[in-house]
This record gives sequence, C-alpha cells and structure tokens, in this order.
Amino acid sequence: MATASSVGPATFQHAVSGLRRAAVRHEVHLGPLPAPARLAPWSHAVSATVRPPGSAPGSDAEIASGRLILLHDPNGHDAWAGTLRIVVFATCELDAEIAADPLLPEVAWSWLTDALADADADHHALGGTVTATASTRFGDIAGPQRVNDLEVRASWTPDGPTGAHLRAFAAMLATAAGLPPEGVTTIGQAAPSNAR
Repeated sequence: MATASSVGPATFQHAVSGLRRAAVRHEVHLGPLPAPARLAPWSHAVSATVRPPGSAPGSDAEIASGRLILLHDPNGHDAWAGTLRIVVFATCELDAEIAADPLLPEVAWSWLTDALADADADHHALGGTVTATASTRFGDIAGPQRVNDLEVRASWTPDGPTGAHLRAFAAMLATAAGLPPEGVTTIGQAAPSNAR
C-alpha cells in the first residue's frame, strides 16, 4: 500500500498539489507529517501549529496545533460518497471561563463550519466530534495544576480544490487559538490568553 505523496493516481496528485499551494495566515506554520498507511491506499498529511503573535522565529511556543490528512481511494467509499476524504484533528488549551461555557461544543463546531464556508471549501458528508477535557496535575509534573483542553476531530469529502480546505482548517485553528480575524489588531494584548 503506497502512501508517498510523490506518487499515485492523477486525482491524488492534483489534490496534494492543491494542499502544497495553499497560503495560510502567518501565525499558522505548516509542515510535513508522516501519513498513516492503513486508512486508504493513498494518503498525505500536513501538520499545523499556531504560534503566538510576535513570538520569536524558531520559538517552540504554541497556542494550538493540529493535522490534516488527505485520503484517496480510487474505488471510493460509500461513507465518503467520493474518492477523496479530508480528516482533521485540532487541539488547543482554553481559559477556564471559556471551558465552562455549556455551549462550547456547538461554538467550536461552528468555527469549523464557518471557516469552510468563508474559504468557499465546498464539501459533503461532514461529521465529527468536539471534546472538552479538564486535567489536574499532581506531584512532580511540570506545568499549571489545572488545564482545560479542546479537541476537534472531523472529516468530510471535498468538492473542488483542496487548497481551500487547508485554508479553512488553518482559519479554524487560528480561531480556536483565540487569534483575532486577519487584519484585526488587538490593542494591549501581546498574545492570546491561552498561550502555553
């Protein structure tokens, strides 16, 4: 089963090329990621990390992270209703006040659906989960005693250029990280309050 993105059917190559050409906002840093070998005959993966505005180049500070996986099965899947599938995972740390909001799952899901709409990333067969967790550290574990995390897992079948879907994913990740919309500057705040 091949997974290298430098080979594969023309449909897969065109989709990978679209991902590679996608331009995202400067706070979102994209990188290569080993693609899973068992999900489909052909796959390509991209990592995404959101760094605080103004962070030093090369800094390992992050306020959200995730990955996008492109799957291709020339035979198609009934559940996909197509031959391509995009699978995403995103995670970020939340302020306790935001984490306590009972509408958080619905709001977090809307970050994804709104981003897809704003990027004109046409799609079908969208599904996923939103999970909010609270962790308390004990003993000699470094970091804050209590941490609230948000995870969004989703998949959908893309209709049209895949670059729009990566742009949408990056925008959703930036929103989850607490960044203002592109072109908007927050006065008096050096970095989102959920920066790690």
